[in-house]
Amino acid sequence: MRITQLPDHIETFRDRTWRREPELRIEEVSDAEQFIERVGFCAAMTDSRRPGPSLFIAVCGRRDAHLPRNVQKDPESSLTWVLKDQLMRRGNVFYGKIPRARATFISRRLLPYFNSLWGVPRSKEKIVLSPNAQSILKVMRREWEMGTRDLFLASGVKDRREFLKGLDELQRTFKVIPGEAIYQPKFTYIWALTEGRFPEEMAMKIDREAALCEVARAFLTTAGMTLRGELAKVACLPAPEAGLGNWALVDEGFAVRLAPGVYKLSTLQG
Repeated sequence: MRITQLPDHIETFRDRTWRREPELRIEEVSDAEQFIERVGFCAAMTDSRRPGPSLFIAVCGRRDAHLPRNVQKDPESSLTWVLKDQLMRRGNVFYGKIPRARATFISRRLLPYFNSLWGVPRSKEKIVLSPNAQSILKVMRREWEMGTRDLFLASGVKDRREFLKGLDELQRTFKVIPGEAIYQPKFTYIWALTEGRFPEEMAMKIDREAALCEVARAFLTTAGMTLRGELAKVACLPAPEAGLGNWALVDEGFAVRLAPGVYKLSTLQG
């Protein structure tokens, strides 16, 4: 049996858990933090054309939300951007780029699991990280927080494009995060060490199989059901590893397998 479309009751379930209803739309930063804690992880500015929960969609409060071409003049896009900046500044959730994904929010409870999947242990930094990324990280560990321009000058990386590639690399490996956005007199991010903002979470040692299981659990809890390849796309995981996470949930009775790659919460009826 091949299942390619979600049943209506699952879409309705997601409307509630992913706040895709007008009465559940997010307008305050405290509501945004509660939403991220509930879903575990979500995209910042994706719309209905991409799977998974999204802060932008929750701000819109509707299932079919689409990002406009001119996001600066759109009130819903602008509010999402303001909330993103507030979330960064408050520092109660992780915000940054993860591998193969746009900017993503991750709750503190799930951060150790994502770090287990994508982070680089300090003992392997010289092997895994590029020389430019290592140079930037060395400055960050000395200064802890730094604006983009000052970090560029202090890093010794001569080419700005290569510097930005190194900075992205450090985000994808959970080494640095944007800690605050400054708009005056000129826009810049203030960068921070991830271990400085989330010391307990980053110090936890998690087995990779356990990490896959908990990421799968977080998604299925609010998705209700996952179609083939959906978890891999949302969590930016290789398909075989997403499958391992879902199978672990089946083994413990948390989920049931309906078809190849299709899993549903065991507590959901229908």
